[in-house]
Amino acid sequence: MNPANRDLSLVLSRITNKLQQDQVVSDSLHKLRENLNVDRVVLYYFYTKWKGQVTFEAISEQKYSIIGSTGPDDCFNIEYAALYLEGRVQATDDIEKAPISACHQDFLRGMQVRSNLVAPVLNHGKLWGLLVGHHCQDIRAWKTSDIDTIRKYSHDLAFAPSISDS
Repeated sequence: MNPANRDLSLVLSRITNKLQQDQVVSDSLHKLRENLNVDRVVLYYFYTKWKGQVTFEAISEQKYSIIGSTGPDDCFNIEYAALYLEGRVQATDDIEKAPISACHQDFLRGMQVRSNLVAPVLNHGKLWGLLVGHHCQDIRAWKTSDIDTIRKYSHDLAFAPSISDS
């Protein structure tokens, strides 16, 4: 094989591998959305200290898509990060009645969220991102089984190659 073909073969191999790794994450989000029976599940990746964006989503309808969305600059801070680093799963049944900041409430309203379920994705002891379930059509009383389910998925996703290798 000549050097140009070898280089092309390596590039194609890397792309194929990355796509297969990403498919594992995508499949997991779709399964979680079905298990929780919610309108949207997203994976929010922190690309720098407490700033990030939605990198994957599973949605019930196209109108709920927020892929590529970023959070407001001042909403997520070190206090929130510390809680998630400790493994906190936050279940918010009704964002209108929750004791959350006005900034966070406005952010969630802007994405049509009525109820929110959030679990940390921890990678090598760091907060890699957040796995989030959104119920948009109505408020939702989260059950212990919902919390356990999202916690399991967030733990499993932390070991997915596209996350654990990043």
